[in-house]
Amino acid sequence: MKRSTRTPRYATAVCAAAAATVLATATSAAAETGPEQDDFFPAMVHSIIHLDIDPLGANDWNCRPGADHPRPVVLVHGTYENRYNNWSRMSPALKAQGFCVYALDFGDTDDAGVALAPTVKGYGDIRKSSKELAAFVDKVLTASGARQVDLVGHSQGGTLSRWYLKADGGADPADPAKNKVKKIVQLGATNHGTTMSGIETLADRLGLQEAGEKVLGIAGVQQYEKSEFIKELNAEGDTVPGIDYTVIATKYDEITTPWQSTFMTAGPGATVDNVTLQDGCAVDLSAHLSMTYSPRAIGLVTRALDPTAPPAPCTPRLPAF
Repeated sequence: MKRSTRTPRYATAVCAAAAATVLATATSAAAETGPEQDDFFPAMVHSIIHLDIDPLGANDWNCRPGADHPRPVVLVHGTYENRYNNWSRMSPALKAQGFCVYALDFGDTDDAGVALAPTVKGYGDIRKSSKELAAFVDKVLTASGARQVDLVGHSQGGTLSRWYLKADGGADPADPAKNKVKKIVQLGATNHGTTMSGIETLADRLGLQEAGEKVLGIAGVQQYEKSEFIKELNAEGDTVPGIDYTVIATKYDEITTPWQSTFMTAGPGATVDNVTLQDGCAVDLSAHLSMTYSPRAIGLVTRALDPTAPPAPCTPRLPAF
C-alpha cells in the first residue's frame, strides 16, 4: 500500500506553528509602559519610582515593518541611563512616524558601586554589553522578519553599537550585504573617548582610574580618551563597509569632550554625516543628557532614518544637563 505523505507535512506545519507560538509568547511578555516625558530629569525620576519599564512606543513584538520603513529601529541607551529615561520622548516620536521601535537595557553587572541604584544601567564592560546588544538585535530580526535593523545610540550607546559591528556579528567585513545593521545614528557618542571636561585628565594624573572603575563601573573608564578600549575600537578606522553613519553633536556637551571628538571619518564603503545640533538653530542649547529630548535632535534622527521625513524643527531649549 502506498504510504501517505500528508503526515510528515502536517507534522512539519504543526512544529512550525508551535515554534511561532513559543516565539510570540517569549517576545510578547510586555513590561509596563511609561508615559512620554519632555526632558531627562522627570523621566529619570519616573524610572526610579517605576523600575523596568518600556518607553512609550517601544517593544511591540507584533510590529511588522512596512515598505516605507523596512528596518526596525533599536534604541541603545548611554552610560548610567536606561531604556526608559533615555528614550521616553524619542521612542513615541519614532513610533508615530511608522517605525517599529525597540529598546533594551544592558550593562547591569552588579560589579560596581553604582549597582546599588537599580535604575542605573550601562556601567558594565562594553565588550560584554555588546553581546547583550547582539542577542537583542537577533531577537528583533526574528520577531519582525526583517533582514536588517537601524541602531540609534546615545553616548556609550553609539560607541557600543560600533563595537557590536566590529566584534560581535553586527557587520560582515567580507560581505557587507550580510550586515545585520544598515544605519547607525549617534547622539553625543564617545567615539574617540572623552576628557570628561578635564576630569579624566585629572584622574589619570592622580592615578584614580582603578578606584573609579570599582565605584562607577568599567564602562566609564573604557570611554576615557586614552583607554585601551578606545584605541582598539578605532584601530582600523572609524567605520565598517556597508554602514551609513549619522553623528549628531551638541556644542554644549559637558560629558563627551571636546564635543567635536564625537565626529567620525568615513572609510571605504561607508558614509558619515557629521551634524552639529546648533547649526541652523542657535537657540537649542541642549547638553549631553537632554539632547535626546530635543525636538530638533529627534527630527534629525528621524530624517537620518528616513530622508523623506520633514526637516528638523528649531525649538528653543535651555542648557539643562
